[in-house]
Amino acid sequence: MTDVFVGIGSNIGHKEENIRKAVDLIKEKCKILKKSSLYETEPVGYREQDWFLNCAIEIETKLEPLELLEFLQSIEKKMGRIKKIKNGPRIIDMDILFYDNLFINEKNLIIPHPRLHERLFVLEPLKEIAPYFVHPVLNRKIKELYKELTDLK
Repeated sequence: MTDVFVGIGSNIGHKEENIRKAVDLIKEKCKILKKSSLYETEPVGYREQDWFLNCAIEIETKLEPLELLEFLQSIEKKMGRIKKIKNGPRIIDMDILFYDNLFINEKNLIIPHPRLHERLFVLEPLKEIAPYFVHPVLNRKIKELYKELTDLK
């Protein structure tokens, strides 16, 4: 069994409904093993926008990493995501956070997600569902990364 974690966020429209719909669409090709609570978080980067709702899910999938990325991007497109501003408002945003202990550094896909250890909006929901998962590059448990980041604030 693989440890595949996906971060999901929304800050346009009915945010909770957007996340629920995205999770339902993911179920078409993946099994949802765990889903975190929803967390309301301040936007990062471009600040002139509504706050986000974020969650993390753990999935079981037969899709390879690039296939999973394409599948998630097809869901974003189906739901009406339009990329206008870097880190700008979006109806749905999904990122592969971890795919087992794989390290992938390709043009369109970097796993583990390169900035997840710097982002409370990723670590907080991830800590809820996988506190003991060890970041394969940093060799630190999610709960440790979360604590380090919250201690800095």
